[in-house]
Amino acid sequence: MLRLLSVVFLSLGLCFLMGFQQEKPAPKKPNIVLFFIDDLGYGDLSVNGALGYKTPNLDKMAAEGTRFTNFMAAQAVCSASRAALLTGCYANRVGISGALGPSAGIGLNPEEETIAEIVKTQGYTTGIFGKWHLGSELEFLPLQQGFDQYYGVPYSHDMWPMHPAQARAQYPPLFWIDGNNNGKEIKTLDDVSELTPQITARAVSFIKENKNKPFFMYVPHPLPHVPLSASARFKGKSQRGVFGDVLMELDWSVGEILKELKAQGVDQNTLVIFTSDNGPWLNYGDHAGSSGGFREGKGTSFEGGQREPCIMRWPGVVPANRVCNKLLSTIDILPTIAKLTGAKLPSRKIDGIDFTDLLKGDESKSPREEFLYYYRKNNLEAVRKNDWKLVFAHQGRSYEGPVPGKDGKPGLTLENHVVPRALYNLGRDPGERYDVLEQNPQIVAELEKIAERAREDLGDDLQQRTGKNQRQAGKAEKK
Repeated sequence: MLRLLSVVFLSLGLCFLMGFQQEKPAPKKPNIVLFFIDDLGYGDLSVNGALGYKTPNLDKMAAEGTRFTNFMAAQAVCSASRAALLTGCYANRVGISGALGPSAGIGLNPEEETIAEIVKTQGYTTGIFGKWHLGSELEFLPLQQGFDQYYGVPYSHDMWPMHPAQARAQYPPLFWIDGNNNGKEIKTLDDVSELTPQITARAVSFIKENKNKPFFMYVPHPLPHVPLSASARFKGKSQRGVFGDVLMELDWSVGEILKELKAQGVDQNTLVIFTSDNGPWLNYGDHAGSSGGFREGKGTSFEGGQREPCIMRWPGVVPANRVCNKLLSTIDILPTIAKLTGAKLPSRKIDGIDFTDLLKGDESKSPREEFLYYYRKNNLEAVRKNDWKLVFAHQGRSYEGPVPGKDGKPGLTLENHVVPRALYNLGRDPGERYDVLEQNPQIVAELEKIAERAREDLGDDLQQRTGKNQRQAGKAEKK
């Protein structure tokens, strides 16, 4: 009898426990905050060696998270880099190149699936506060590309009537855009000084509004792209002139957003990613940042153009105070967010690789071994496997030689500089100064195979090759 009662009570206990487990709520989906800073160089954070100012909030973020030191922007120019980030594709796959002007008549094709669109299928609220630059016509703006809220500028803020005299006629008035509607016109440098604080205020409000549901917030700050201007709170505060003032203000912005995550009780469940679209615009001299010792800058396929600062923080998930040297790219962010949020990958082919395991601390294997350096419309200028980088002969930009500009005025650049074929070992020679092509024929042959696969897939204007899997940008409707 006692044995029978014991069996009954044990069964009831198991049923109770099973019922309890069934009622246990599913893990909360993580919030995602993605900072994408314009023209920020690898050396522009104090944690990476910046001089003349401090970035304490970003330094703290690095101490509380992981700093990725081998993180590549997909291309070294505004629109192409942003298209790649949001779609998980090399920009030439989706038909975007260069920096789209106000009259470009094209934009990110609405048939492409953005990060915002894939997470919305999982119940996320989405917002963008900052610079869009993927088409300024209505059909290309963020609310038509998966975002619920948008407040910012449609393209680079040097594309305005205050541009140097020879280009003024090209550019219409520049307006803030709120949703799909024009807001205040940006007319002066005082107006430019409002960019960072206003974007920060809207981002903070977005966190407050959505603290009880999962959200994806994209914060592509327009500065430190020229023209530079800091608000009164930061003007004259650095030892690096207006550039340092602007960086101090951007660091403050990151700090305000991190502080709000804590204030709203969502800090522990939020992945924060901080990186840049391309390297510094070096011909602007004291109004430009630093590539941190890497060769060249914005608009080049050398490391100074595409290797970017990158910090990722998620308390209890992403290891703290860690430096990771594994190769990654902005195109890998979409598939990783898809994995973390339970979203399906886009139906069309993408190029990014999920690095969730690496993000969480597993460095036993590298998710990415190869990388393609495309630039201009569709030039395959270099390929990489691990530390080896093969550069193909091409004409490109160079900042080496001409004296850089000063006080916001650009110096000359060499736009058709001849870059010779070369091989670099980035592990030993991150500055790309020592060509070891002749000593490593087997490495060259292996990298040539990677290049040939890329040409078949995506094409290569340097060889007048058309790829099999390129897609078209969206074309604006004629009015």
